[in-house]
Amino acid sequence: MDILLVASAFNSLTQRAYAELSDAGHQVDVVLATHGPDPVRAAVRERRPELIVAPMLKTALPEDVWREHTCLIVHPGPPGDRGPSSLDWAVDGEAGQWGVTVLQAEAGMDAGAVWADEPFAVPDTGKSDLYRNEAADAAMTALHRAVRRYADGDHKPRPQNGDWPEVVWRDYFRQDRRRIDWERDDTPTVLRKLRGADSQPGVLDELHGREVFLHGGHPEDQLRGRPGDLLATRAGAVCRATRDGAVWIPELRPRKNSGDPAPFRRPAATVLASWTAPHTPALPEIPAPLDLPAGRRTFADVRYRERGGTGFVSFSFPGGAMSTDQCRRLLAAYQYALTRPTSVLVLGGARDFFSNGIHLNVIEGAPDPGEESWRNLNAMDDVVEAVLRTTDRLVIAALAGNAAAGGAMLALAADEVWCRTGAVLNPHYRRMGLYGSEFWTYTLPRRTGPETARRLTTEALPVSAARGVRLGLVDRLVPAAPGEFAGTVEAMAAELAAAPGLAGRIAAKAEARHADEAVRPLADHRRDELARMHAIFSDPTAPYHALRSAFVRKVPAAGTRPLRLGEGR
Repeated sequence: MDILLVASAFNSLTQRAYAELSDAGHQVDVVLATHGPDPVRAAVRERRPELIVAPMLKTALPEDVWREHTCLIVHPGPPGDRGPSSLDWAVDGEAGQWGVTVLQAEAGMDAGAVWADEPFAVPDTGKSDLYRNEAADAAMTALHRAVRRYADGDHKPRPQNGDWPEVVWRDYFRQDRRRIDWERDDTPTVLRKLRGADSQPGVLDELHGREVFLHGGHPEDQLRGRPGDLLATRAGAVCRATRDGAVWIPELRPRKNSGDPAPFRRPAATVLASWTAPHTPALPEIPAPLDLPAGRRTFADVRYRERGGTGFVSFSFPGGAMSTDQCRRLLAAYQYALTRPTSVLVLGGARDFFSNGIHLNVIEGAPDPGEESWRNLNAMDDVVEAVLRTTDRLVIAALAGNAAAGGAMLALAADEVWCRTGAVLNPHYRRMGLYGSEFWTYTLPRRTGPETARRLTTEALPVSAARGVRLGLVDRLVPAAPGEFAGTVEAMAAELAAAPGLAGRIAAKAEARHADEAVRPLADHRRDELARMHAIFSDPTAPYHALRSAFVRKVPAAGTRPLRLGEGR
């Protein structure tokens, strides 16, 4: 079928819907509704889709569109749930079960007939992690079912009337419900409020006399202080005392003042440092041990552990972005792992993003964004080069979630890429106006062939994990639920470490690296890529700077048109 996706953003779920529906043989186009209803109407007139699907929509579809075409809305709540903040209420209410409903658009919000629904268990995690994992899995299961039913032509969607389902209207989840009372709220309550707003919209609070949104939360089991006091920093996060403990807050976003540019999230310690008077005592930096003992409840975004003959370098950065500092700490952990007597080394986190490459928010907030772009890219290249030059063991990139740009190329530097079935890959840079680095000119053609590499980087479209296998980007699919991925990977790695032919594979890998180096040294790839990138970073008129700023501040870039993936086909 010809399917048109209408979305408020080309976010993780919209990308996954695009990739998986395309894999299923449908002709899929995308139009964003961020510029009002006219681009949506124009796309419908031009494409004449058989079906319209809205994977993530914050505004209503134009009435003339949903009256004349079947339009399926993906709602992140069970049948009968209505309102704009469904997952916020689920996290706040500590729901054990939730669901996703695919319903037909009509005048009433979320009131249309149900084409499909899918329940899911709610883990103890943040809203954004939940959205990209359990909720996204359920959404795609329900959406595939709804599309098949529509294509078959004999299914009648179930109206929301009578005794089914019980209708519950949930209002917009406002800041007065999120507000933390540091004197009275215990640590679990504080964490629930922080995690329910971790990516958006954050929890409005006050620090150093300024209003600020708090993003993300992790428990702390040792540090204590007067409720509300800031106690320490660690890897960009700040620790704040609660009534009965403490929490780590990774990111802050200043509240917008009238006339100011749109503010954005940055590492909390960086924001605080920009406000603090020179005479104010600095908070102590308390690093977490790399091999954090089992049972500790604290914040550590980079860790190392061993199981038998396998080492695990795990990392988890907000939004998947990797700043200069984060890249350097990850490299230090990787270098430490190389000193350990293991034959297999696994890179990746237990859940959610693998990596999205350089940290555009940190770059945007730097005094010289071009210079910080350069520093960040070189630090990212250092990590990738370390992986590529590892010849004494097998390196596995384990992708629990999405990977994009330099993060996708970091994965491709490994000997094998193991990917959860729900992950989406974006092995390209073009939509940010960049040529790219991270040795992509070596690793991508090596895996896919030069013609496919050219197509992937120029078309700049999302790739499902399943298609990644067919293209050579992914070696093994891991069909595990989000909460089971880490355990499944550990079992797979143990099997690999015990395989009788492992020593031969490692020797063959070393020989292949030596042969490739003789044909064209890695240093040549790095030099040529960085030369192209330096020209972009140092040119204030390069599109990258406007695209980066617009992306970070979540505003349309000046002079850009609404996204239409189908144009030019």
